[in-house]
Amino acid sequence: MVSENSDAQGGETTALALKILVAGGFGVGKTTLVGAVSEIRPLRTEELLSEAGQSVDDTDGVDQKVTTTVAMDFGRITIRSGLSLYLFGTPGQDRFWFLWDELSQGALGAVVLADTRRLEDCFPAVDYFEHRHIPFVVAVNCFAGARTFGAQDVSRALDLDQGTPVVLCDARDRDSGKEVLIRLVEYAGRMHTARLLDSVS
Repeated sequence: MVSENSDAQGGETTALALKILVAGGFGVGKTTLVGAVSEIRPLRTEELLSEAGQSVDDTDGVDQKVTTTVAMDFGRITIRSGLSLYLFGTPGQDRFWFLWDELSQGALGAVVLADTRRLEDCFPAVDYFEHRHIPFVVAVNCFAGARTFGAQDVSRALDLDQGTPVVLCDARDRDSGKEVLIRLVEYAGRMHTARLLDSVS
């Protein structure tokens, strides 16, 4: 999305807004990340976990979680002058995945949040973006008390395509989250440029 804004001297500057998805398994920190980095009050569609969902929502390792996203989270962050990111947090449970196709339309790329205590939970998101050729980075949310693994270890465990970035982060920390987003924008920019060059060569 591109829009024109006038600057103080009366000239025209181009403001670019990019759509980014934040995905991953149930309870991995998607809502937390969007809320931590957003410069506006984030839109949240959280509901209390119910008894009906106990049979399908695996809360092992996230026992304190009492709510879940049922549609999406939304936030916005300005990376630098003229560049803003619109963040769309996806629901984690598979019963809400029908929303992913709609949310992914027009996205530059995605952040796949991972929890090393439940690494298998991010496999569906990784598969989703790989099959649709949407650039993504894996951001390992470093929970207190969880065993620490290096980026290469996580990359091998997830069988990521060569070159897919893996970064360590704290989803609660704005600067850490912003670094993840910058890494994604840089990586997605390189991927889109390479595809464009391939298409005209």
